[in-house]
Amino acid sequence: MKKTLYRKSIAGFLALVMILGLLPGINKAHAEDILNINADAAILVDAETGKILYQKNADKVLGIASMTKMMTEYLLLEAIEEGKVKWEQEYAVSEYVWKVSQDRNLSNVPLRRDGKYNIRELYEAMAIYSANGATIAIAETIAGSETNFVKMMNEKAVELGLKDYKFVNSSGLNNRDLKGSPPAGGPEEENVMSAKDTAMLAKELINRFPEVLETASTPRKAFREGTDDEIKMENWNWMLPELVYGYEGADGLKTGTTDFAGYCFTGTAMRDGNRYISVVMNAKGSDGQATPKSRFDETKKMFDFGFSNFTKEEIVPANYQVKGQKTVPVTKGKEDKVKISSKDAIEMVVRNGEKENYKPVLVLDKEKLNENGELTAPIKKGEKIGYLTIESKEDGKLEFLSDKGKGNIQVDVVAAESVEKANWFVLTMRSIGGFFGDVWGSVSSTVKGWF
Repeated sequence: MKKTLYRKSIAGFLALVMILGLLPGINKAHAEDILNINADAAILVDAETGKILYQKNADKVLGIASMTKMMTEYLLLEAIEEGKVKWEQEYAVSEYVWKVSQDRNLSNVPLRRDGKYNIRELYEAMAIYSANGATIAIAETIAGSETNFVKMMNEKAVELGLKDYKFVNSSGLNNRDLKGSPPAGGPEEENVMSAKDTAMLAKELINRFPEVLETASTPRKAFREGTDDEIKMENWNWMLPELVYGYEGADGLKTGTTDFAGYCFTGTAMRDGNRYISVVMNAKGSDGQATPKSRFDETKKMFDFGFSNFTKEEIVPANYQVKGQKTVPVTKGKEDKVKISSKDAIEMVVRNGEKENYKPVLVLDKEKLNENGELTAPIKKGEKIGYLTIESKEDGKLEFLSDKGKGNIQVDVVAAESVEKANWFVLTMRSIGGFFGDVWGSVSSTVKGWF
């Protein structure tokens, strides 16, 4: 009796394990826990496409502290590109910026009240040393006031497709640290964002303005070198190869720390042509204690995972023809069909050994097809007929930071040959042939009905 009960218990347990293993939600949770990242939220993505390789609470809205400065960098570099601001342009220090910059309990390079500073040195102080006064100075230069600049930040977030965020200042400080002059929000508010949106902001920044990494990767620099105001700046990104927690290939991007946000870091590293972006928010050590080192330890886990387990692969070659869909029927042409193929190859970062887990999917342009699913001649060689994309064979889904990222895994499908329009005589004869064919078909059906 006991033996039978024991066997039933074991069988029931195994059945439960199998059922749980089939539930997609359980599998997803397991995938998120695979790295055991000690942070409130984390994400790892391919920098080129935004494909998500790992995530934990990636949609949770949390404090971002000085990772905020990535948005300030974006708006500055955009203003430089558009000619609205120049690198050698001088800034005269406002009372507000002067007060903030004098607080050495915050990350700052002290600015003289009567001093003048060019935009390049302020930018370097912001990007390398996370100088808060210098950041506000840049905001005032671009928008006239930090209040106006915060409006620009939130508008740009919408333009970039961010979803979960709120900007109340340009630096990422708590508003209480702004010497009674918060530009937006309540007196204790801070900037917030999800890990997913933080990664998207970083992706947009380094892809549109790759030069940002030249400054972000500077390990040390002197502010106002050779003067009485000289400040030696060491980059807060201690994962740069020259610094204490150096990591091969690390060259950005932005740390952040406040009591509210904890220790945060948006990192990026490149090896063998593959670049990844990571985000950790409120990182802690394995003992639950938060230290500056925590954010770099947790980032290293994700970078190691990415570089060891993923490779960019050619999933579909150029001139590829989908099996069973190598041609499209054509009406009014000298030929009754046309060959089609992909214009370019599709490459994507995939987990090692899983290249075969993806399948090509053909999507034809419905506007070019008639109600019978035919193209109408004439058709030129190289004319776009639709596009080719890829899906996972397992569940069809591929996760990206945004829908726009899916465009990176689709290529045009074009006509592989030309099909000229048939002349009037051929078209007339086809119509006559079709008419008598229909008549003969009706007669045949009627005769068969008699018998």
